[in-house]
Formats: sequence, structure tokens, C-alpha cells
Amino acid sequence: MRAFIFPGQGSQAVGMGKALAEASATAREVFQEVDEALGQKLFQLMAEGPEDQLTLTANAQPAIMANAIAVLRVLEKEGGIRLADKADYVAGHSLGEYTALCAAGALDLATTAKLLRIRGDAMQAAVPVGIGAMAAILGADREKAQAIADAAAEGQVCTVANDNDPAQVVISGHREAIERALPIAKEMGAKRALLLPVSAPFHCPLMQPAADAMAEALAAVSIRAPLVPVYANVTAAPVADPDTIRALLVAQVTGMVRWRESVLAMFAAGVGDYVEFGGKVLGGMVKRIAPDAAPVSVVTMDDIEALAKTL
Repeated sequence: MRAFIFPGQGSQAVGMGKALAEASATAREVFQEVDEALGQKLFQLMAEGPEDQLTLTANAQPAIMANAIAVLRVLEKEGGIRLADKADYVAGHSLGEYTALCAAGALDLATTAKLLRIRGDAMQAAVPVGIGAMAAILGADREKAQAIADAAAEGQVCTVANDNDPAQVVISGHREAIERALPIAKEMGAKRALLLPVSAPFHCPLMQPAADAMAEALAAVSIRAPLVPVYANVTAAPVADPDTIRALLVAQVTGMVRWRESVLAMFAAGVGDYVEFGGKVLGGMVKRIAPDAAPVSVVTMDDIEALAKTL
């Protein structure tokens, strides 16, 4: 069995999508549709930068989605591949869940871009700059990371935000608490603990204003049943019902990204092949979670052509 998977924030880079757009009219159409939906030259920002503008949450989220969907659409249109025929499940990391839903036909491309712009703006606005932070705890599992977060909280928000793989967990919350967690992590046996270069404390209760904004935005859009089930971040379980998908996307804003459990659940369900579109982050995580899995990352035209021969 096979899953198509889609990366989250952090996989953006200046130049993303540029070579693919030069090589493929299909890719250019995707980028143009996203630009028109947002009323912005987002693709120009992706291709040319500046990096500080691309890294802004409100730009990075639709950019990463657009890049991944462009890769998928080139595979589908020019490789003659249908997602419904070649994938048993889709999944995405954080914003990648929106990409997965778009890939599986639950959301159209323009709607996905607009939702991610709203999500990025709302997540940025939820907490004043400097009040929140996130840190990666390396060499600790989720239980140890939560113990570190609990020890550092001292009445503030400090909790596990991303359970990425067996040795990489991200915590999120008030900046003072996150900073207190760094030395505590070392004391409790973690290999490393480092602040992440993010502009807001994602996937923690401080994001409640953003969850409220997404509840309003999602209530106004049409969500169709996906072509294949989507593994949801907050439940680490497959979902196909549109109303459930809507509720889980709202919960995802403040909830933990249960990526490790999602991959384990897919692997237990029989998924051995994982195809990551538009990034090279999730493949490594998959391999650390399920050493017998076979992940492949697809970014360039060469990657797409090589994948098309194997599907």
C-alpha cells in the first residue's frame, strides 16, 4: 500500500518551484491559480525571494502547498497518474494536511490557498511577537518531552506541539517557559534542545484565537469527501467525512501534530511506500519511525519522471 504525504512549514526555500515552472505548463497553471486566488504574486516571491518575506507564516503556508500541488499535478497530468489509483491514503504535516485534502479533491486549489492565507494570518495574530516560542527537543520521545514541558511550565503554557519521530519532539508555549525548558531538557537526558526560528507558538492553547478564526473560515467553504482517506494530525487516524474533516482542521490549530503515530498507524494498516511531494523533510522522519518503510521525496522534474516509471 502507498501513502502520498505533504510537508509542513520549514520546507520553504527561495527558488522553490522555479525550475518546475520553467519545465511544465501544468506547474505554471497551479502557481497562476494560487496567485489569482490570493491577489498576490506569490510565485514570484517563491522563485526570487526575499527570504524574509517568504518565511512569513502567511506566505510560507500557501507557498509550500502550491509547490507540493504543482509537483503532484505534473505527475498526474503529464505522467498519466491518478491519485485515487496509486495512493491508498494521504497525509500532511500541519499545513500539509490542507495540501493533502486538496490533493485528494476534498478542497479545490483556490479555496486551499485562501484558507492557508487566513490560517497564516490568524496564527501570526493570535499571539504578540515575542510572547511565544517553540523549541525542538532532540533525543527525547514524546513522554520525556512532555515531562520537560511540565517541569518548565510554572503556570504558563508549555506543551508538546509536534510529535515528529522517536527522537524529535517540538514544544510550544510562552517564551519564558520554553526558555526554561532548554536547560531542563539537558538535565533530563535529551541530546539537544534548541529554540526554533518561528514567529509564533503553533499547536498549543495560545493559538485559540486562530482556531476560532479557522472555525469561521471553514464553516463558509465546501468540503467534499476525499478520493482516499486522509490521516488527520490530531487523531492519527483516517477520516473521510467532510464534517469531521472540518472539525479536525479547527482542532489542529491548538492540537498536537501526531505525525509519529500517524506514520505508525499507516504502516500498521499496510502502507510500506510513502511519497513526499514538494519537500525532503518527511521522508527522513518516516524512515526513523518505521525503518522498514520505503519513503521517496519528489521535488524536481527528474524526480517526477523517475516516480512515474515506478508507479
